[in-house]
Amino acid sequence: MDTIQSYEKELAFQADRRKASTEFIKITSDLWYDKSIEIVLFKNQVIDKNVSDIINLHEYAGAFVQKPISIFDSVELLRTINDIPLPPSKLDIGKLTYEYHSEINNYNTVKNFVLEKLKGAEDSNEIKPKDVVLYGFGRIGRLLARELMAKTGKGNQLRLRAIVTRGNIGPEILEKRANLLRTDSVHGQFHGTVEIDHKNMAMIINGTTVHMIAANDPKEIDYQQYGINNALIIDNTGAYRDREALSMHLDSKGSGTVLLTAPGKGVPNIVHGVNHMEFDPDTTTIFSAASCTTNAITPILKIVEDSLGIKKGHIETIHAYTNDQNLVDNMHAKYRRGRAAALNMVITETGAGKAVTKALPQLAGKLTSNAIRVPVPNGSLAILNIEVKNKTSKETLNTIIKKYALEGDLVEQIKFSLSNELVSSDIVGNSAPSIYDSTATIVSEDGKNLVLYVWYDNEFGYAHQVIRLAKYVAKVRRYTYY
Repeated sequence: MDTIQSYEKELAFQADRRKASTEFIKITSDLWYDKSIEIVLFKNQVIDKNVSDIINLHEYAGAFVQKPISIFDSVELLRTINDIPLPPSKLDIGKLTYEYHSEINNYNTVKNFVLEKLKGAEDSNEIKPKDVVLYGFGRIGRLLARELMAKTGKGNQLRLRAIVTRGNIGPEILEKRANLLRTDSVHGQFHGTVEIDHKNMAMIINGTTVHMIAANDPKEIDYQQYGINNALIIDNTGAYRDREALSMHLDSKGSGTVLLTAPGKGVPNIVHGVNHMEFDPDTTTIFSAASCTTNAITPILKIVEDSLGIKKGHIETIHAYTNDQNLVDNMHAKYRRGRAAALNMVITETGAGKAVTKALPQLAGKLTSNAIRVPVPNGSLAILNIEVKNKTSKETLNTIIKKYALEGDLVEQIKFSLSNELVSSDIVGNSAPSIYDSTATIVSEDGKNLVLYVWYDNEFGYAHQVIRLAKYVAKVRRYTYY
């Protein structure tokens, strides 16, 4: 009889929890579409998630902070957030719920708690929307388009207005471009609608017009004829890498700022969260978002350098194959990359070790790096072999990195993994550029030599870093609470 009663209680609890998750989904959707308030849960997206996703995210959050993170508390906090006046914001309900458990005795009501925590929101500046043009429409370009359109909301941040590609854009080409946006062999279906306006040479994405422009030279484009002004041009072609070449974008009518999605020469190379504040978007017109590998390793290296000091180190990148390699054996300008990408592990060079020093100049001359391209289409791993100045232990090191993942300037950049079973396919679709594998960490007996494993979705995670930097460059960063 007791077993039956226990089972019935479990069923009732699960029903209540799923019902609360349904309310969680409704409130987060209302906040986003009605008030431009984006809710995340310890950096994890909750928009367009289902009930099971929300329950699983709360389970992960509880394991992460080692305290219960209740869906019922989250919903109670969301109701209060929905009832108070707030500007466009990005709020971490996971952190709020965690703090609620720890501090609620200090407040008379939930409303007083929320008002105290979010009191800085009233001082946030008004946001002026920024037109965005994607110059190029390859792997990164299409992921940027997906994310920009999925997160348009009321359109008071970044507005994707046009996509530029080389060559003519006829009806067949336009249809092919649209299909590549709709479907992706790695990232799956686009959760939205993509239609074609042949008359105006445009794609209608989620009901919004995005002009398709054919051009072989940035200087020949007049964006103003499409109603686009002072636009942020995100160049993801890889064709223009230095200041002189990238400056051609600024000769286009209607352009304002340029952001390169690759390492650049003669321009600021930025890892958002690490060194973006060193460059003023009012006085700088060309930016580089560095590389996917640089964005993955720099946040972790910064923590180690700040906490323990780095004497020297080597970075080995186990990287997914890319479009610059051959599908089958053929001629290639670089050594080894001519061999079939899906059949071979390929040793090749990477500039990540030197690129890190553009964001962390104190590491100049201390790091070497190399890469191995492996037969997976996406999902990469950086192995950091580091000698530190101050000895540590695995437990201490993991505690340090976990603290940075929970609070501070790098919470968007670092996902702290607790899993003993993590493999490359598990991190595909993760928006954090650095996924720290805490269980794989090795620390020598003397505490001076570390081996750290940092996973990264070299497409999706990097695309989110580009968007974070784009928001800073465009000055449309909202009030945030992490």
